[in-house]
Amino acid sequence: MTSGGDDVDPIRLPPELLPADGRFGSGPSKVRTDAVTALAAAAPSYLGTSHRREGVRSVVRRIRGSVAELLHLPDGYEVLLGVGGTTVFWDAAVFGLIERRSEHLSFGEFSAKFAAAASGVPHLEPPRVIDSPPGTHPELRPDSFVDAYAFPHNETSTGVMMDVRRPDGVDAEDGLVLVDATSGAGALRVDPAQFDVYYFSPQKVLGGEAGLWLACCAPAALERIERIAASERWIPPSISLSVALENSRLDQTYNTPALATLFLVADQLEWILGNGGLEWAASRCDRSAEIVYGWAEAHDYATPFVAKPDERSHVTATIDFDESVDAGWLAAQLRANAIVDTESYRKLGRNQLRIAMFPAIEPDDLAVLTRAIDYLIERA
Repeated sequence: MTSGGDDVDPIRLPPELLPADGRFGSGPSKVRTDAVTALAAAAPSYLGTSHRREGVRSVVRRIRGSVAELLHLPDGYEVLLGVGGTTVFWDAAVFGLIERRSEHLSFGEFSAKFAAAASGVPHLEPPRVIDSPPGTHPELRPDSFVDAYAFPHNETSTGVMMDVRRPDGVDAEDGLVLVDATSGAGALRVDPAQFDVYYFSPQKVLGGEAGLWLACCAPAALERIERIAASERWIPPSISLSVALENSRLDQTYNTPALATLFLVADQLEWILGNGGLEWAASRCDRSAEIVYGWAEAHDYATPFVAKPDERSHVTATIDFDESVDAGWLAAQLRANAIVDTESYRKLGRNQLRIAMFPAIEPDDLAVLTRAIDYLIERA
């Protein structure tokens, strides 16, 4: 089989094997056409206006209210917004949420990055990092010297999903639970009682562009933010969670956000809520996962990368292929047919495809995709 790459001699797929929408990327992910159309209609009175005025603040208000409704946040929880994405939020957490020492579960690229952000910080003790091989996840270990436990709901790089739950015997007074929900928020079921901060950026489930972070904060986290801000710790204003809290309560961000992203996020949240909310979205992703993993398990040449079925992500499927199939070649052939972003995560280095299954992606399109892959393999 020809090796992977974009310079392949394309095999043209017949029309019935072309998904209605060929975007299967794990982030940035598919943005609904209806949302883009709505943004274009609103542009004359919205884009290019002040983010301190009601026109934009009303969109921020819609986002904060919709997130609270979607995730069934209890009274006392607040939704914060800031500019910069999840990578910036890790720095904000290092300054504004971790008091002395954090514990991190590291089982992929993104969980490892938060652990790295908390390492070598002058005002913190070295974090405890618990890792496991790609395709698995480790478990939290309660520790009286730890005041923040950090892990992802879904590790986007490997397609491993884990339940959001507090460490055994640990409550919020003992240690905050900080959950990276970038590829899970709004698509995976979650109990707010099990986290203190559930943070994410919107370029995946929420169908927006990057450059924004959102964080659902429980009362214990809000108290921690305000207490650290009142201490002698120096915190840059652009990553101060206290500053973000103050501005979020005014339905704005500290510095200027991308207005198109705000609009797309608000539209996507209301689309999910209008269809039935979190349970509707999660059930839709369940159905997509059954299609993709069921197809992989039915073939001798393909297998789900994540061995344990209950740890297989319902929003990002990673599918390994045996040596007779070149996954890079497959991805290039798909791309030549306008079916894009199915390549494996670049640093994982496996012979696999990574396929997003976010709520905006039609399950029927995923079924067509699997048939298209079969067609290509038969003609390789």
